[in-house]
Amino acid sequence: MSSKSIPFASLTISATSVKKEVVATEKAPAALGPYSQAIKANNLVFLSGVLGLIPETGKFVSDSVEDQTEQVLKNMGEILKASGVDYSSVVKTTIMLADLGDFKKVNEIYAKYFPAPSPARSTYQVAALPLNAKIEIECIATL
Repeated sequence: MSSKSIPFASLTISATSVKKEVVATEKAPAALGPYSQAIKANNLVFLSGVLGLIPETGKFVSDSVEDQTEQVLKNMGEILKASGVDYSSVVKTTIMLADLGDFKKVNEIYAKYFPAPSPARSTYQVAALPLNAKIEIECIATL
């Protein structure tokens, strides 16, 4: 190895230095398994995948991707609020769709919640989602 400096920055995070705080709210659907609705860590909030379930019933708002998308984003808003932030704090989203043919419909609704400058985003079609959902969205926000 040469004595020249390496032109890349290095970030080291020790597991003991990370302060994690669980975020939970009854205004969004409860987790379906052994995970948290969200975790605050190192000035970030990590939201688990959110489905279009009605919090009070645990049932889907409807079978339409439009209704489920709207409910997902409402649920996400409640979790963000419980974290002390809002949609404007979101820096990255990941959208999982049962059918990529729904991409345009989802974008129209998504744009109402995330106007420019929109967060970075990835969108994937997946083989299946929990409870046969049409859409699931997770995100990362800054505190």
